[in-house]
Amino acid sequence: MDFKSSDTIPGPRTEDHLPHTAQAAVKIVIVGGFGVGKTTMVGSVSEIRPLTTEETMTQAGIGVDDNYGSESKTATTVAMDFGRISITDQLVLYLFGTPGQERFWFLWNGLFEGALGAVVLIDTRRLEVSFDVMGRLEERGVPFVVAVNSFPDAPRYSVEELRTALDLSPEIPIIECDVRRRASSRDVLMTLMRFLHSLAMSGALT
Repeated sequence: MDFKSSDTIPGPRTEDHLPHTAQAAVKIVIVGGFGVGKTTMVGSVSEIRPLTTEETMTQAGIGVDDNYGSESKTATTVAMDFGRISITDQLVLYLFGTPGQERFWFLWNGLFEGALGAVVLIDTRRLEVSFDVMGRLEERGVPFVVAVNSFPDAPRYSVEELRTALDLSPEIPIIECDVRRRASSRDVLMTLMRFLHSLAMSGALT
């Protein structure tokens, strides 16, 4: 395509510009199995128009992808989701949502680079998927909190039951959320930031 000298290439929208008061930016990853709500969370809490890499699901995934509990999904993330939220006037979080299907997990290593912390979204109908997810974070030394996304037909467990089932140490926060709601998703991020602050104060975060 040939561009004329009078042609202009649109830049970012005014509302997408980084606040001039921002002094620090932190990279956060949102991980979890297929269909747990990662894309929804990024979209609900981001203050800018989120970048998504969703593609229509095809028959190629039949027998390969585990979509239990998400049979009605027609699209899936194949690379990442990206959003941004200002926690304070000075602190900005960059949010990276990972693809949930195992065949795309090779992309996770790149997304984990430089991440200060992570949110592990879980669906209580498929707790077993969370073990590999948390194992990868532990291997990379990325601190994380666990957020239980509230699906209407999902079984409910106490925090103590979930901690035992997931074999989590006592200091790792577990919080219930509804990722469709901005306030709920923001509470999860605030829980992560408080956890990271406590690790930094104790010298466990370097």
